[in-house]
Amino acid sequence: MKSAISFAARRSAVLPLALAVVLLAVSGCQSGSSLSGSPAASTLPPAHLVMVFPTGAVPRDLGLVQDEINRYLQTKINATVELKLIDWEVWWDKTSYMFASREPFDLLFTAGWFGYSSEVAKGQIIPVDELLEKYGGSITHTLDPDILNAGKLGGQLYAVPTNKEFAASKGIVMRKDIVDKYGFDLTQVHSLTDLEPLLSAVKKNEPDMVPLLARADHSPVTTLIQYGYFDMLGDGPGVLDRSSGDLKVVNMYETDRYKQLATLMHKWYAAGYINKDVLTEKTLESDVFRQGKAFAYADSLKPGFAQQVSRDTGMDMDTVELTEPYMTTGDTTSAMFAISKTSQNRERAMMLLNLLYDDSYLLNLLDWGIEGTHYVKVSDQSIDYPPGQTGKTIGYGLNQSWMFGNQMHSFLWANEKPDLWEQFKAFNAEAEHSPALGFVFNPEKVKSEIAACNLVDKEFGPTLHSGVVDPQTVLPTYLARLKAAGAERVIEEKQRQLDAWAAEKARH
Repeated sequence: MKSAISFAARRSAVLPLALAVVLLAVSGCQSGSSLSGSPAASTLPPAHLVMVFPTGAVPRDLGLVQDEINRYLQTKINATVELKLIDWEVWWDKTSYMFASREPFDLLFTAGWFGYSSEVAKGQIIPVDELLEKYGGSITHTLDPDILNAGKLGGQLYAVPTNKEFAASKGIVMRKDIVDKYGFDLTQVHSLTDLEPLLSAVKKNEPDMVPLLARADHSPVTTLIQYGYFDMLGDGPGVLDRSSGDLKVVNMYETDRYKQLATLMHKWYAAGYINKDVLTEKTLESDVFRQGKAFAYADSLKPGFAQQVSRDTGMDMDTVELTEPYMTTGDTTSAMFAISKTSQNRERAMMLLNLLYDDSYLLNLLDWGIEGTHYVKVSDQSIDYPPGQTGKTIGYGLNQSWMFGNQMHSFLWANEKPDLWEQFKAFNAEAEHSPALGFVFNPEKVKSEIAACNLVDKEFGPTLHSGVVDPQTVLPTYLARLKAAGAERVIEEKQRQLDAWAAEKARH
């Protein structure tokens, strides 16, 4: 496996080995497992739940699938659910308004990289320890305790992780037909700079195609820095430099690594390799690729990702890794669901969440829709599109199975290898561990400084990450504004908490 930089084979035993191999074998659970912990539906009063999560385009058959989910849920926990899908680009605005207006809703997607600690600090989500103990038997049976504990803040659990891969590598996704057309040798691509001849050829010969598609919040810079080159250590400034292997918290924007990446993006933007509307582009990559308007983009990779994105775009895609697999607390908490403080049906919300860990029918209904309409069975565990349908035309298919419950119970697609879940286990086991794996930052003491730094990030980050501005002139101002907003106090608090965590760990 090639890497952008040479990493030592550090395998810090930060969590027990069980963490790396926590994924369970793919044995189909029967609906209504005794592990459910839910009372019989007939003993429960009716309840209506709202489940909120981010996505791209809303599937046209969402209502049809939701109706089928509700018919089933009424037989299981006497509840119905409204699936409230929010576009990734407006997630923060809409969910902030929902919390501010005290809108009742129940289950909320969150993640270590997606606002989890801030939601805890603001009191927007509730501790779920007691609810999990009472109604979460399938969850606790599925997840290793270390996975659950990685998400605790102040000794309490506020969200439940999805059972999936718990590491990530970073790389580039490309159209295979273009790779083949120009005879690109992807084995020679070990770093971002190695991509330049490919991007140049596409720019010269494919005038209607963007060589490297990016968005303000999803560029090669943001992809590589977040848990590729750095452990972000939760919200706010202050990261660990992966190449150092130590526990020294630094300002990422002061590192040579960030300056080099930002400088390269500016060079590529000026050369026309990156879409000129990068700051306003809102469309998901899969939708742009379906239209044939782009060649490549950066993303987090895992086993089977090329097959996943090929299905999503409706064309064959290639991937090339630029970093080795890395496991951080942010990865183990990279997809979770929490219960909103405004929930009026907290017990039933946990019952629904619990079902997604052992009820394969419900999970696949949410993931892929209705059998015969949105997919057909190829084997017991493998599915494909119905005849005449593709990822471009199908009426439902979130392609977000990594987001929900126990992904090991999600159907595999015909273009995926039947041992994919076993590959996930190996991927986890072989990943390099961050020395801070298991550490969770509590932002309570510096939440005002973090909020101020976030405003500065919103002003400067997108233009720097996407290459629109020259870091030689803009980065010094960015750093000065971060300092004025209190970045150093946040970094100091992260270092204090990390040192205390490491000392406590050393005592046990």
